Amino acid sequence: MTIMMPTSSPEHLQTINSLALLCQYFDSIIDLDNDDLLFASSYLRGFIEVAAVEFGDDQQLLCRDLAAIISQQLAAASAELNVEDKTHVDEFWQSISPLFCY
Repeated sequence: MTIMMPTSSPEHLQTINSLALLCQYFDSIIDLDNDDLLFASSYLRGFIEVAAVEFGDDQQLLCRDLAAIISQQLAAASAELNVEDKTHVDEFWQSISPLFCY
């Protein structure tokens, strides 16, 4: 089962370039009333915020180095999720990881 991604336009997502803006995006997902998407975004948010501590404050740009650390940590923690949840998390990460381009 594929989770429904937020219907934000690609242009809207392209404006997300900092941790603060990404967290605002995560906060907006709650309004979609999609449990799978909410789980995936919350799970990823935890990894992103923990990894981001090394990189600066919440105004920091979403950089490739941060994405690499998050990807490594997600791979290391993959056994803690069941197959369905892992699929949701992986799909959501694939959809937002291109934002980490700085």
